[in-house]
Amino acid sequence: MAEIAVSPRIIFAGSSAIRARAYKKLLSTSTEQNTGPLDSRPSGRARKLWIDQSNCLVTRSRDVALQLFRTKSPDLLIAEAAAPERQMKRTLGPVALTAIGIGAIIGAGIFSLTGTAAAGQTFASRLETPVINFIQAWMSGTGVVFGRAGAGPAIAASFVVAGIACAFAAFCYAELASMIPVSGSAYTYSYATLGEIVAWIIGWDLILEYAVGNMAVAVSWSGYFVQLCDSLFHLKFPLWLVNDHQTATDLLAKGGAVLEAYSSTALPIIAGHSIAFNLPALLIVAAVTVLLVYGIRESAHTNTTIVIIKTAVVVFVIAFGAFMVNPTNWHPFTPNGFAGLMSGAAIVFFAFIGFDAVSTTAEETRNPQRDMPIGIMASLIICTVLYVLMSAVLTGIKKYTIYTGDAAPVATAFASKPWAQALVSAGALAGTTSVLLVFQLGQPRIFMAMARDGLLPQYFAKIHPRFRTPHVTTIWTGVVVAAVAMVTNIGDLADLTNIGTLFAFILVCIGVNVLRRVDPERARPFRVPFVPIFPILGVLLCLTLMLSLPVMTWIRFVVWLGIGLLIYFLYSVRHSKIRRGVDVGPTEDIPPPLIKT
Repeated sequence: MAEIAVSPRIIFAGSSAIRARAYKKLLSTSTEQNTGPLDSRPSGRARKLWIDQSNCLVTRSRDVALQLFRTKSPDLLIAEAAAPERQMKRTLGPVALTAIGIGAIIGAGIFSLTGTAAAGQTFASRLETPVINFIQAWMSGTGVVFGRAGAGPAIAASFVVAGIACAFAAFCYAELASMIPVSGSAYTYSYATLGEIVAWIIGWDLILEYAVGNMAVAVSWSGYFVQLCDSLFHLKFPLWLVNDHQTATDLLAKGGAVLEAYSSTALPIIAGHSIAFNLPALLIVAAVTVLLVYGIRESAHTNTTIVIIKTAVVVFVIAFGAFMVNPTNWHPFTPNGFAGLMSGAAIVFFAFIGFDAVSTTAEETRNPQRDMPIGIMASLIICTVLYVLMSAVLTGIKKYTIYTGDAAPVATAFASKPWAQALVSAGALAGTTSVLLVFQLGQPRIFMAMARDGLLPQYFAKIHPRFRTPHVTTIWTGVVVAAVAMVTNIGDLADLTNIGTLFAFILVCIGVNVLRRVDPERARPFRVPFVPIFPILGVLLCLTLMLSLPVMTWIRFVVWLGIGLLIYFLYSVRHSKIRRGVDVGPTEDIPPPLIKT
């Protein structure tokens, strides 16, 4: 006897024609199966039959290896999100989406990366050296270079190159977001194109971009907050209250002028152990979490306000600095040639990461087919223009070599202005606040999408009955991020955010080509031009940038993916709804009935 799993909503609850065709095909197949044995195996061990709900066809289940790559049709994903108990408030328009993109892209990096990319980098060991340096040494037969050449004044052109590279991935995100307007971002797109195990890998990988990234952002926010309080109000905090224990002890061991920034340097002793924790990091994550639980409209309005503030700071720096530019500082424009320009592009590319967070809000967008591409592309274009202008001003005010090893090039450029430090701190504080808010917005929605599919416990798929937000995943994400940021400084792991994001970009670019091939007739409100060339270029450029990351980052990335696969095979593979023939039922907890044939 064969068991056939049938969902009460085959594709769309209101589509009787589709439902009728599905059941007709099911009946004819069942009748045919009754004329002969299902297969050569004994009775009771017959294979199950599964409904392919994208084409209303019945197909045999495959071997376990093939089951890992089962996909969910875009129609099914959209229908599942449309279930009443899953719906969230659709309040976002193109302006709010663009602000979310800008909020995620422009962080403190605009105030720090420019100097590094212009002057170049040196590395202390092989593990800190980019993989591409070893590849270049192998191909050229020369020694490994423990550093990267700076772009010099050509850093403005490096930002343009990085923006173009990012645009290939942005085009792909825009097409899939308009086709499949479902929360989950790259996870959902991979499930629709590449299969379940790839979707799990990318969902697990996105934790690096959002949750792990936000742990570092929260610590950075605390640092800028302490600086701003000191610059504006001469307010200082105890060392133990604004640093984790390891950072506090390192600062005490270093001593010197750095300790003058604190009101006291003594660490309290409890039960024979000194204590220190980062209270500002805890409080900002808690505040953002409460806001996100309360509602998407309020969160979007807050983010838009913060984006206006930090954009105003950037525009002010550009406008004011334009009058301080000395054109002779732009010569030579490319001191290290084309190699330096591309090296600078590899460094500053990471200042563009974040536009993909827009796609996690698809279910809360009024008209996602139109507005998602606008939000993604507009935020990328605006940020590229601001980056180019900022870098041109900084390298025009002072010679680019001044910024070697400088983590605060804006403050250095405006060193003669007493308000520079306060302005930079205020801009960076606003920048990190919006990044924190948007990434805390994105991560819970990815967890929610994974829980809907059974890859995480159903508990995480819950929507708040009043606020219509994924409150469970939002709260748990906030708890974990705040707890880690309060007691640990994971700044050394920040590159994991970059490699995780680039890996997601690669899979999204591949997904566009796959879906164009397997479902060419599907309506696409936004289409990537020159397919398959643009997606392939996106894959190649993102892979090149991944190779520009340190060896240690690659080692940590492989270990992280290994942990994720272990969890998948221990839990998710046994609870996956699509593998159990349960795609969607009347509610999250009620599976569809089984029809015996």
